[in-house]
Amino acid sequence: EVWRIAGELSAARGRAARRLGESVTAELRGLAMAKAVFSASVSQVAVPGKLGVDVVEFLLSVGASGEARPVASSASGGELSRVMLALEVILSSNSRGVTLVFDEVDAGVGGRAAVEIGRRLARLAVHNQVIVVTHLPQVAAYADAHWHVSKDVGDSSVSSGVVELTGDARVAELSRMLAGLEDTETGRAHAQELLDKAQAEVADFR
Repeated sequence: EVWRIAGELSAARGRAARRLGESVTAELRGLAMAKAVFSASVSQVAVPGKLGVDVVEFLLSVGASGEARPVASSASGGELSRVMLALEVILSSNSRGVTLVFDEVDAGVGGRAAVEIGRRLARLAVHNQVIVVTHLPQVAAYADAHWHVSKDVGDSSVSSGVVELTGDARVAELSRMLAGLEDTETGRAHAQELLDKAQAEVADFR
């Protein structure tokens, strides 16, 4: 009886693994990993346990002819960040009212991939609360609320501060994130354009 039930569970996991692999792979293509293939490997053990007879492992191939290897040991920081985001997008697609926290999910990426990450986080935030720690202006521009965290190191103490940025202050911070410490008219114009475009997309998501 145990083996019969374990077999049914294993078959269901196999079907779910195929769907998950296809869905996450499609998400990764949109995150500037055009040749990546994600898969969930379901293998069986000799003795049934409380979770059945299956061992599940997430695999990733980053090239068209590359070997699929365990995500935990083969993905770079940027690749791992995007795999995690793709998984969250798929697994949270039907969730409502949950809180999702992403700590530098955009580590190791930039440019187009950063914009795609911002878009997906904004979509997740339509029905959920999404809190993101980021250093990329392309991601920050998609936020409904932008908070700046600072650290002040004194002679005898270290203090942190958190300030919500709105209006010109938000544009100035996006400009700083784009161009470093410089605050120029060109940088602000670029930041304003980035913010306007991102917020227009956010409005469409709703």
